[in-house]
Amino acid sequence: MAPPAACLIGWPAAHSRSPIIHNYWLKSLGIAGNYRIEAVKPDQFASFLGELAARGYVGANVTMPHKERALELARGDARARAVGAANTLWFDSGVLCATNTDVEGFVGNLDVSAPGWDRAGGDVLVLGAGGASRAVLFGLLERDIAKIYLANRTRGRAEALARQFGERVKPIGWEDVAAALSRAKLLVNTTSLGMKGQPPLEIDVAALPADAVVADLVSVPLHTPLLSAARARGLRTADGLGMLLHQAVGGFALWFGKRPTVNAELRALVEADLTK
Repeated sequence: MAPPAACLIGWPAAHSRSPIIHNYWLKSLGIAGNYRIEAVKPDQFASFLGELAARGYVGANVTMPHKERALELARGDARARAVGAANTLWFDSGVLCATNTDVEGFVGNLDVSAPGWDRAGGDVLVLGAGGASRAVLFGLLERDIAKIYLANRTRGRAEALARQFGERVKPIGWEDVAAALSRAKLLVNTTSLGMKGQPPLEIDVAALPADAVVADLVSVPLHTPLLSAARARGLRTADGLGMLLHQAVGGFALWFGKRPTVNAELRALVEADLTK
């Protein structure tokens, strides 16, 4: 019998760090298995999933543009349904199931990078109202955060997301961000602002409380201007690479039966690939 394998499904199949992460864990845990990339066109995605087990796969990660379609084709859990997209698939008694591990990736990274962040009180300010923001909001609400201000450049999208997630999420205009900073014990950037090739995120971290935490989901560049400014002020931070690593843990455990850990050696491997 061939060893179990998992894959990343996307189109185009751009360079991904997921094989580095999962194959590192397979080797370090002594598990006979493999993780690879599958380039699958949108019109072939449904048939590919139908053949996933026959191709020798015990599960898969899903990336753009297939995340929403994956949720339609598999049995989604509460997280995937709330986020409206799936990034992880696995089989349960022959049934293809779906979840979204961006939720635990975000929260797990914060727990390691800024222990006690959810016990500090105060408000949370989330920037952006896309798919990543949905995962962040779900994770924050699971941790019983009382008040989350949600800002988006198009306010209507923030208002729509707030209606979906409930009264603890308060939509505000982009022009209100500066005022909200002074009350934010946690600032989360889920937008592409600050990403390589994108406009900068113009935020004055000096307005944040002295004990605030700043999280940026951008991973390229690794040291975004937002995180650099926060660290220069002595604030605790959580970066996009940490979230990438922690979101991979759940899928690996579902596929290969052991829950791996994120360590310094793995982070160094992926960081070297990101910065080469």
